[in-house]
Order: sequence, then C-alpha cells, then structure tokens
Amino acid sequence: MRKIVFIALASVISTAAFAQAVSGTPKGVQGSSSSQGVQIQGNTDIKASQADSTAVAKGEGNVAKNTAGAIKGGTQIQGNTKIDAKQKSSTAVASGKNNEAGNAAGVIGGK
Repeated sequence: MRKIVFIALASVISTAAFAQAVSGTPKGVQGSSSSQGVQIQGNTDIKASQADSTAVAKGEGNVAKNTAGAIKGGTQIQGNTKIDAKQKSSTAVASGKNNEAGNAAGVIGGK
C-alpha cells in the first residue's frame, strides 16, 4: 500500500514539474523527460510584455502568432537564463495557402 501511495505522489509531483518546464515559468524551472521538452540546469527569469499585438491567420493551413519571452521545446540550457522581452504594436498576418507569419521577441529555441 505504501508503494502505491508513493508512486501516486511521485506522479503528481513530476506532472507539476513538467507543466512548469513547458510553460516557461520563471525561477527554477526544471527540465522535462520528453525529447521535445525544455531542459534547464540553472535559474530562469522571464519578464515579458506585449501591447496591442494582433495575430491573424486566414486561408488553409496558415499560422500567425506573437510570442514574447518564451523557451520553446527541444531546448537545453545550462546555467542561468534571463529573458527581458517587450513587444509593442506587433502584428503577424498570414493569408493565402501555406503561409506563416510571426513576431518573436525574447524567444529561445523552437521553430
């Protein structure tokens, strides 16, 4: 019975650590066990702000996005990381077939 309680508790704790790694939560983020996850050994400080940002995607298979202050999947960082990102009046528009548009400020890793 103790083993089952321990395993259940360990699962809950590991899920919380994985969620922090994916969301890029500041201060002491731990890496995930996923090959596409974020692995950080050190402290992370993320300060990000966006103002009047717009992302519009029209058509078939289009992507438009605004990103400020993120550590994306597949990233491995050793040491302390500080991101101070700001965007103001950013616009990303994708129209037509197979187009992409994006504004990324203070982003590490990913596509």
